[in-house]
Amino acid sequence: MYDVIIVGGGPAGTSAAMLLGRCVRNVLLFDSGLGRNRWSNHMNGFISRDGYNPVEFIKLAREELKKYPVEVKNQIVKSVKRVENYFEVTDRDDHCYVARKVLLATGLKDKLPDIPGMEEKYGKSVHHCPYCDGWESRNKPLGAYGKGRDAVGLSLSLKTWSNDVTLYTDGTRKLRREDSALLEANDIKICTASIERLAGAGSELSEIILQGGRSLKCEALFFSTGSEQQCDLATNLGCDFTSKGVVRTYKNQQTNIPGLYVAGDASRDMQLVIVAASEGTKAGVMINKELQEEFRLQITDVRV
Repeated sequence: MYDVIIVGGGPAGTSAAMLLGRCVRNVLLFDSGLGRNRWSNHMNGFISRDGYNPVEFIKLAREELKKYPVEVKNQIVKSVKRVENYFEVTDRDDHCYVARKVLLATGLKDKLPDIPGMEEKYGKSVHHCPYCDGWESRNKPLGAYGKGRDAVGLSLSLKTWSNDVTLYTDGTRKLRREDSALLEANDIKICTASIERLAGAGSELSEIILQGGRSLKCEALFFSTGSEQQCDLATNLGCDFTSKGVVRTYKNQQTNIPGLYVAGDASRDMQLVIVAASEGTKAGVMINKELQEEFRLQITDVRV
């Protein structure tokens, strides 16, 4: 039996694995290789690793884990079940593993708009987070994409990085009069025409082609179309969710399921790599404290 099984080998999962390894805990870490930022060339806003390649970052983290009692499996987890006071974790090959505690760090996946040219530019010149990629896009003509009112707030936020911002609603006309007035007051252009495709060399965006052939210059597009859980493990376990579709966690990443923790994007609205790593470490500390307390209770029971 493992002390802890961690599902998800991104910043949250690896940070928790390191902390728990340093607590001499027997840890099994599963990594599907399907991290949300695997499309990006750079991981920004992480102190000492600003601009680092996300894949290389995980490779470096894996090397650091080797000196601790952490076993890593590059495998997808199919199911997690709570059985009495422990968990059964089954991978895609139907191998079953048992642990006292489980940490889900499975993250989210973006709902990418279905527009030709979008996928090949995703993570390079098409982004979901201006805090992650706004600096690299500063002073360029920027676009905020969202159906109806979805990207009004995003377009206003983008004014921090550029004075040339256009809101694209892609064929929908659901802006309120107050929205239009606010956008116009902040010198944000509004385009309600349907988008035909994104144009530009390779992964670089240069213009947005509208239905009918008209084009608008745009060198970086940020979208607000939502995200969803990377997998259904938390749902199947019976976790509570917030109205925004992330797992409801408490002060130290605990869920409503005893012994189950969630860290990273799957449980938070502030979806930054450095925040995910912090939450993974915090979860690791709490898991270790819980294991310590359970051990003390066992000793007390024996003495009694």
